[in-house]
Amino acid sequence: MVQNKLSETQPPKAPKLVHTLHMHGQTLIDQWHWLKDLEDPSTLNYLSEENNYTDTIMAPTSDLQTSLYTEMRNRIKEDDSSVPQTLGEYLYHTKYKEGSEYPIHCRKHISPDGEEEIILDINELSINKSYIRIGFVKVSPDHKFLAYSSDENGSESFKIYVKDLTSGTLLSDEITGAYYSFAWANDSTTFFYTTLDINHRPVRVRRHTLGSAPETDETIYEERDSRFFVGVTKSASKQYIFIATQGNNMSEWHYLNADTPNDSLTLITAREPDIEYDVEHSDDSFLIRHNRDGAKDFKISKTPIDQPDNTHWKDHWPHQKGRPITDFRVFQNYYAIAYRESGLPKICIQNKTTNEVHDILLDQEDYNLYPMDGTEWDSDILRFGYSSLTTPTTIYDYSMPSRHRVMQKQSEVLGSFSQERYVTKRIYAPSSDGALIPISLVHRIDIEIDHTTPLYLYGYGAYGIIVESDFSSLRLSLLDRGFIFAIAHIRGGMDLGWEWYEHGKLLNKKNTFNDFIDVAEYLISKGYTSPRTLVACGGSAGGLLMGAIVNLRPDLFQAIISHVPFVDIMNTMLDDTLPLTTMEYNEWGNPNDPAFFNYIKSYSPYDNVIPQERPHMLVTGGISDPRVTYWEPTKWVAALRDAHQGNNMLLLKIHMESGHSGASGRFSRLKEVALEYAFILTALDMR
Repeated sequence: MVQNKLSETQPPKAPKLVHTLHMHGQTLIDQWHWLKDLEDPSTLNYLSEENNYTDTIMAPTSDLQTSLYTEMRNRIKEDDSSVPQTLGEYLYHTKYKEGSEYPIHCRKHISPDGEEEIILDINELSINKSYIRIGFVKVSPDHKFLAYSSDENGSESFKIYVKDLTSGTLLSDEITGAYYSFAWANDSTTFFYTTLDINHRPVRVRRHTLGSAPETDETIYEERDSRFFVGVTKSASKQYIFIATQGNNMSEWHYLNADTPNDSLTLITAREPDIEYDVEHSDDSFLIRHNRDGAKDFKISKTPIDQPDNTHWKDHWPHQKGRPITDFRVFQNYYAIAYRESGLPKICIQNKTTNEVHDILLDQEDYNLYPMDGTEWDSDILRFGYSSLTTPTTIYDYSMPSRHRVMQKQSEVLGSFSQERYVTKRIYAPSSDGALIPISLVHRIDIEIDHTTPLYLYGYGAYGIIVESDFSSLRLSLLDRGFIFAIAHIRGGMDLGWEWYEHGKLLNKKNTFNDFIDVAEYLISKGYTSPRTLVACGGSAGGLLMGAIVNLRPDLFQAIISHVPFVDIMNTMLDDTLPLTTMEYNEWGNPNDPAFFNYIKSYSPYDNVIPQERPHMLVTGGISDPRVTYWEPTKWVAALRDAHQGNNMLLLKIHMESGHSGASGRFSRLKEVALEYAFILTALDMR
């Protein structure tokens, strides 16, 4: 029936209006540049036509989408709650009520007669709103005030509110144009927050005192270099406020004492090219994770608080090539250091008094493991999360002295789910240049694997971000239909260390695309699937990956899903007014340099569309997305339509009420997944 709809329905056709750019002796022709103008009614008309076309083509799958939505929702425990977190004299947790889209933030006094108190119900805030996203929820140190921020259109520009938890009323302290980070001073009347500039970059940290007019807030730090974003945080000891400015593989930190919030900032150590560092407080020292002295995969040093400059840094935890230190936690008596070995996450515990170390032991060959916030500074308990492609997210409290762990919660999957019905493993594909690319796989244990097996291959490969082997109950709707789900841990991520990242960025970026193609070819050659049953998916920078592979090897895939794809990379990286452009010169290169201009031009998906037959394609975007603007997927699809050959589906869905992350509600998002899965099953003729 979908094929009938394709033959009966004419796809939208965006007019060509030539826009030229002359640079480095070359001319770039952008025939759909006009789609960047959202004030032009023609742009909105075209977006509406594309959305209507997608709805029309997918209309025969409406029952399937409803069925998928229902089965995914039926696996979710709707009346659920998080593990309580002890903060002072209260236990804080979030919960969901049956049928509710959003969490409810609660607390209870630790006394035996303490009763649950709702401090913030996001469902109430969402009334009459099509979208709401909470940036932070922070209780003041004296537990009398709650600061939170909300974004109501997906633009990631937040408004800060402060609630009096005694009276339940909102204070007049409302602040607009804020970003994600926030920290209370210890007096519970002063707080610090970040604000956005006209280019949507968080560049200022301001100090606010409750009851004062926000317009009088003092800017205590302003970043003048457009390549950097600024954030504010608080030490685990609650003793220091940190201001961190980071970008282009550089960082610089300042601090002040949280007891004296009106003090001026003190610099820890000045920024240097290609030097990154993070800071925590430990007794009379700062503990610093950094990559100085050739420590590409990071090491940890200590420095006296009154001598924080790098000339005083003393090694505490050594660098080891190929074992990147990814995170660390500081307690009164222990350190918890997260690192990766052979691509898998580990946590090492160190006793601060004896220096004795041990790893938290696990027994699966492929998994995710991560330390969590949520325990007090003077606690000897580390809370960590554990998951795998077969194991639902599990929260443990780990006694660092006794090395004993207690499971506090495992996410419940309703229905007939049993993890014993599925198997996960890690295999390796040789790349064309000899590197071994890790692949995480999961499938039902009872399926027969051969060239007819449908396989969903996911990839990202940028910014050093690692796609972890996490569980998803939504994915069961594919696994239970006989799919294999696979993650390609390609270069551009930091799975195997900094070199793995470096070899997938800047003038090495094509390794990312070639790795993904090599993984696909390997899975086909080993009989896991075939081009007729292989689906590829990626989002954002992973959407760029999808755009590249569909230009390079469209024959390898039956279907491609590209979410919020960063595909108009040349035009974006030439526009330094966009939020992320200057910050990402060290990821993609600055095309004002001829070498980077030519290299980016050689792979930019939008600039390399040619007439050819392509897989079935579903492309999505968000109208208010500040990270990958809506016009990138829109212009790309317009170009693909102009060069489209064959009868395969080419669909664009621009979400008109959200941004980069799609729908905000936990059930609303299921409808987007149901559309994607229905598209896949249709493309593979498995409806």
